Amino acid sequence: MSQPQPIDVPETLDQNPAAGEQPRDVRGKSQGQLVRQRFFGNRGAVVSLAVLLFIVVLSVSSLGIGAIPGWWKWSPDATGTVLDGGRPTLSLLPPGLGEHPFGQDNLGRDLFAMAMQGTQYSLVVMIVVGLVAGLVGTVVGGLSGYFRGWTEAVLMRLTDVIIIIPIVILAALLGRLAITWVRAHGLPTFATVVALGLLVGLASWPPLARLVRGEFLTLREREFVDAARLAGASSGRIIFKHILPNTVGVITVNITLLMSSAILLETALSYLGLGIQAPDWSLGRLISENQTAFATRPWLFWWPGVFIVAIALTINFIGDGLRDAFDPRQRKFNPKRAREVGSGADEHGRGAVHATAASSSSAGGHSHDGAHGAADGDAGTAPVDGRSGQ
Repeated sequence: MSQPQPIDVPETLDQNPAAGEQPRDVRGKSQGQLVRQRFFGNRGAVVSLAVLLFIVVLSVSSLGIGAIPGWWKWSPDATGTVLDGGRPTLSLLPPGLGEHPFGQDNLGRDLFAMAMQGTQYSLVVMIVVGLVAGLVGTVVGGLSGYFRGWTEAVLMRLTDVIIIIPIVILAALLGRLAITWVRAHGLPTFATVVALGLLVGLASWPPLARLVRGEFLTLREREFVDAARLAGASSGRIIFKHILPNTVGVITVNITLLMSSAILLETALSYLGLGIQAPDWSLGRLISENQTAFATRPWLFWWPGVFIVAIALTINFIGDGLRDAFDPRQRKFNPKRAREVGSGADEHGRGAVHATAASSSSAGGHSHDGAHGAADGDAGTAPVDGRSGQ
């Protein structure tokens, strides 16, 4: 009598929520598509990206940029009559901006226009710092981590010298040099902002360089790098084609953190009077100029602070979303999904048990019938057999 044959139900990732990414989510998709899918699946990151884009569009479109005019009627340096004590005219019900939605200072200047100019300059500094610090930190960390030897010794000692200097002091010194040089040459305000971002970025790259060096030290010992060396690939090809693409997640996430720190650093410099100077406005200078009015006219202090906090928080949330997107091991546990998958696994398990029982019953019936058939066959063929007649 043959043994019952159980029906094996294949263990899939759908039945095991702890196994990670679902196969239907990754099958047939490139790395870029998977990163975009994970990023846009993060609600916090998507909302933060939308808020940041709204702030950028609002600041650029309201005052314009360069020769392109904006839709707001007041300029940051235009004085006027103080209306209703300079109180904000922004209204939610019914919605409306009014004459001065964020209020006025004691000279009648429109705070909305000043805040939008400060937001523009702070965003420019943030972007320039991110680009410069990201480029320098990646180059220094990558070269020192891959080539080792005297290259690593020189670059890492330079990194150690810069990293021990307080970032505020170094950025203040470089920022003052940049502003003095730009104004001595009669360049426009935008050049001052860009120069400030460049020199602050040159003071902000050491932490990223150390992280990139650690990634390169790990990846240069991997099997795929050894295989590329044996195949005759040059050092440049190994770095740009094999190692650097595997560090893009770490680089991207830390650049966003540097950008978030940059806007806070620029705010601190402007607050101390070492950043963007009059007649131009930054968010930090707005807070510094209006700190004495905090008790009597707090809206002069609140609105610049709201934009600073909003920009810093959105950049941090976007960085968290990018970290989760580039590293699937950071995927968050979903209790609801786990319960659904667990119930589905139980149903599959019960189905396997029923299928095994049915198979066992069917196999038993066939073996019983086969035994009778074999007996009948023996009885029927016995007279035909020649030996039976003997």
